[in-house]
Formats: sequence, C-alpha cells, structure tokens
Amino acid sequence: MKLAVVGGGSTYTPELIDGFARLRDDLPIGELVLIDPDAVRLERVGGLARRIFARQGHPGRVTLTDDLAAGAEGADAVLVQLRVGGQAARLRDETWPLECGCVGQETTGAGGLAKALRTVPVVLDIAETVRRVAPDAWIIDFTNPVGIVTRALLDAGHRAVGLCNVAIGLQRTFAGLLDLPPASLHLDHYGLNHLTWELAVRHGGPDGPDLLPRLIADHGERIAERLKLPPALLARLGAVPSYYLRYFYAHDEVVAELREQPARAAEVAAMEERLLEMYADPALDTKPELLASRGGAFYSEAAVALAAALLGRGAPGTAPGPSVQAVNVRNAGTLPFLPDDAVVEVPARVTARGAEPLPAPALDPLFAGLVAHVTGYETLALDAALRGGRDRVFAALLAHPLVGQYDRADALTDRLLAHNRDHLPWA
Repeated sequence: MKLAVVGGGSTYTPELIDGFARLRDDLPIGELVLIDPDAVRLERVGGLARRIFARQGHPGRVTLTDDLAAGAEGADAVLVQLRVGGQAARLRDETWPLECGCVGQETTGAGGLAKALRTVPVVLDIAETVRRVAPDAWIIDFTNPVGIVTRALLDAGHRAVGLCNVAIGLQRTFAGLLDLPPASLHLDHYGLNHLTWELAVRHGGPDGPDLLPRLIADHGERIAERLKLPPALLARLGAVPSYYLRYFYAHDEVVAELREQPARAAEVAAMEERLLEMYADPALDTKPELLASRGGAFYSEAAVALAAALLGRGAPGTAPGPSVQAVNVRNAGTLPFLPDDAVVEVPARVTARGAEPLPAPALDPLFAGLVAHVTGYETLALDAALRGGRDRVFAALLAHPLVGQYDRADALTDRLLAHNRDHLPWA
C-alpha cells in the first residue's frame, strides 16, 4: 500500500507518522511519500519519520520528494495538509479583521474566507495531478477550511473525503470523563466543518443509549471550561458545541480578547521553529511532547481510521468492513433544509465505495438556522475562490453571520484583497 502526504514537511507530520507506526496492522503501508517544496523542512521531518518507523519496527519505506506527480504516482490514498502562505498569511488572517471589529481567525469569518481564496485553487491543481497519476486514489483533505475545500474537490469530480479532528477530540474527552474506552462511544456529531454540535453521546454504537444528559449534568463545568463557554449554556442547549462555536456565541468577548493577546499564529510560528530544531536532532526518534501544543490532537488516529476504511481495511482493530466516522461529505438529503450538493460534517458509514451519511435527527431551529446561514456563505465563498472578483468577495463577507453589515463587509473586502495580492492573481 502506498500513501502520499502533500504538505509532508508540516510540523504536524510526526503526529501522523506516529499513528501510522503504532497502527500498522490496521493500515499496512509499504511506502509513505512525504511531498513538500521546502527542502529543509522536508529533510528534517522526513528524517524523524524514518527514525520513528525504525524505532517502532515499521517495515515501510519513507520517501521524500518535492515532485508532486512522482510522489503521488500509483498512490492508494493522498492526504492533503497544507497552508498556502504559511504562518505569515495566518498571522495576517488573525489580525486585520480585528481592525473592523470582527473575529480574527484562520478558518471562519473574514480570515477564513481569505484562507479559502488562497487555498482552493492550489488544492484543485494538486487534485488534478493526483487524478492523472493515481486515478483510483482517495484524496483525504485535512486542509482548512475543510468544508469549503472538500466541496471544491467534490464539485470537480474528485474521490475526496474531508477530515477534521474535532469529533475525535471530543470523543476522547468524553471517554475520559466517563471512564469508558473511546471506541465504545458514538457521537451524534452534526453540522458543518467547525460548526458542529454533539447532539448525543451513545454507548455501544449509533443505536446505543444516550449518555449526553449525564455528561452535561455531571461534567458540564469541565466541558464548558474546555470550550470557554458558560456551563449554563450547555445545559440550555442540551448539546455540546464545538469550540469554534465560541466565535459565534461570544463574538464580542472573543474580539476583545484577541485585541489584547498575542496572535495564535505568532505562538505557532515560534513553536514550529523550536519543533524543527528538535526534528533535526538525529537522536530523536519519537514525537516530542511539544507537538501536543501545536494542535491536531488525535489527527493520526482519525486519518488512519479513515484511510483504512476507504481502502477496504475496516475500522482499526476490527475485521475488514464498514466503519462509522465523522467526516465531511455531500449532504445528499442528510440535513433536508440544505441543498444536496452542500458539504456537511456528520457521522457516515465509510467503505471502499466512499462515505455514506447516516440518517440524521431533526436539528433544532437554533442549530439549523445557523447551519443554513453558514452554508449560504460557504457557497458564495467557493464561488469567489473559483472565479475571483471583488464583488464576489464582498458578497461572501456580507453573507457571513460574523460580518453581515454592508459597511463592515466593504472595509473587510479591501483589507482582504490588500493582504492577499501575492496569492490572488485576479486581485
């Protein structure tokens, strides 16, 4: 089995490698190709990847290349994890929206739109190369904004599934609070990428008893603290929102905080510099503890589970066959108030044929209204990413519930274009 990772020089990659090594019986990789144009990062990350494989006795070969076509040729699956413009672009995304009183964040609001505009064309170019050299490969997209990028891939006819680590992170949190094995918990995880709620936490599978009321009653304060939201809100919602919902539920509070504290991008950039120094140490053959602070917790487990199921291996630790995972897929009637071609983040039965969403419960209007609103924005954002033009950027910003005022959308459009001219040829 051959897997390729586009953006293989990312400091995230050792987390992925560690999972590949530990779970090699579930996903037996013969060759792992790390693809990245940055030779220094690729060599450091690749060297550590080889040492991790060797330490854990993984027989697979790790190949490094800056040649996308050569690296992806004949691959069974291609994971895409890249950041167009690097941390410098992220820093801009997190700061200029604050000038207009809007959240500065890299996946939602005006910053998220900027990232989508930079990213969608690049990922589509990558996918066309993959289609040419590995026409049967599955593309697993971990590149943010995952929902918009996955929809772009699906609209272009690619074999793609989007992946986010929010669901698996909450599953692990709930399992720890309940003192249960993570695999025993199924989350009714519904919404859009970075806009989801846990509507139920079922023990034993999709039809098992719901433990969410007990979780909120017994552990609501700890969960709320993790989300930086009031415990009373969880009780009133009767659900656990993803931490990204704080940008909506406490927008003004978050803006005030972001204006007073260092940007996350600056912290991550410093962390990446330190990680790359550590990766260069030839004695290091495990992922360092510092990597846990970088983000992407449990990404490797989620990626292995998804790749294994798409390649006919079943869920980790099980016989070959379907597994249920929270992924980004076509709506196709799952949430009946959305267009069929929208991309939603929901539990799906994953097999070698792809991901088929499970039947969804009816979403409360409190959730459905916001999901519909953001879906409208994402449709306009994708149109702007594909066709460009100031008017399309303005329309997407005006449609976003975190912007929504014409004068604010106008000012944000000017700032977005000014900060992204190097990445938007039409700007």
